[in-house]
Amino acid sequence: MIIKVLGTGCTNCKKLEANTKKAVEEMGIDATVEKVSDMKEIMSYGVMKTPALVVDEKVKIMGRVPSSEDIKKYL
Repeated sequence: MIIKVLGTGCTNCKKLEANTKKAVEEMGIDATVEKVSDMKEIMSYGVMKTPALVVDEKVKIMGRVPSSEDIKKYL
């Protein structure tokens, strides 16, 4: 599973990345968490509001910071 956190590096983006890593660790799944900060790549997903969470190339969350518990629902 490939999980991408899309964002330019703002506080919310960093928090989403941390919450995502926590969810992956707690679930014990084999996943790679990548940080994407390139605006062209972010826009290629159709994301206009960051942060966003992409799981296996599908946008699951956009424009908010869910808790690690909420993220688990998408993994």
